[in-house]
Amino acid sequence: MPPDGPVPGSPEDWLAYARRDLAMARAPLPDGAAYENLCFHAQQAAEKAVKAVYRWRASDFRYTLDIDDLLDGLARLGIDIPDEVREAADVTRFAWEARYPGVAEPVTEDEYREAVTHRPPWLSVGPKLSSRPGHADVQARVRPAKATGR
Repeated sequence: MPPDGPVPGSPEDWLAYARRDLAMARAPLPDGAAYENLCFHAQQAAEKAVKAVYRWRASDFRYTLDIDDLLDGLARLGIDIPDEVREAADVTRFAWEARYPGVAEPVTEDEYREAVTHRPPWLSVGPKLSSRPGHADVQARVRPAKATGR
């Protein structure tokens, strides 16, 4: 349930949660678990890292699992989304397909490995978020959009 009022947590808090989910996603597959369980944590890591950028910009975000939707919102805020980040948004499917029986085929080990290797573009923003908005230290992965004549 979304909180009433402003979104809680600092960018660093959101990145800490993202890194925890990434650690869970990269953990060895426990007995009795499936790759779907680990892929869900990969999706959560990506989602929370994107939400950290919103917090860095002191902007609210929709409470959604759809990473493309979240990235579109960042673009509307004037942030250029690099191609490798856009491509990695395919982990959104693990937010629901991987959690419910019969929605999709079981996740293969190859799909799992791809989901986990997509994490560096998301979390590479992290160390650069220590400054506040207005500083140009996030350009490596999240750059201000180029102005157009419109």
